[in-house]
Amino acid sequence: MLSNQSKYAIRAVLYLAISANESNKLGSKKVAELIDIPAPFLAKIFQTLSKAKIIRSTKGPNGGFYLTEKELSKSLIDVIECIDGLNLFNECFFGLPKCSDENPCAIHHIISPFKTELKKELSEKSIAYFAEETKKGKSFIFLK
Repeated sequence: MLSNQSKYAIRAVLYLAISANESNKLGSKKVAELIDIPAPFLAKIFQTLSKAKIIRSTKGPNGGFYLTEKELSKSLIDVIECIDGLNLFNECFFGLPKCSDENPCAIHHIISPFKTELKKELSEKSIAYFAEETKKGKSFIFLK
């Protein structure tokens, strides 16, 4: 359902939420290496997220990317919206152009509630929440 770009963005934002702050900024190459994402791809993702004010960046010898309390309070839906947009929550799982509640595809009534609940959860829970779950070992952003 999510593009690779959104998946990478979510993993990278969570990594920054756990590992970086204003006094400990991380470069995109380092993050890419640590969470196994192609570095040029992540650099573009970070540029997009930074312009949308979902992450912060500073240039220079002590520069890099990080999140403040303001960014940590944003939701993962903000990340997805920045990268993919939110149409994916409204589109047919099979890609049928006229699928709807009135004109459902074969699995519309199974998928529709799932997408609604997923969007709700991703909207209501903050980046900080998911970062904390990861710190506690309840979830993972990469497995090695």
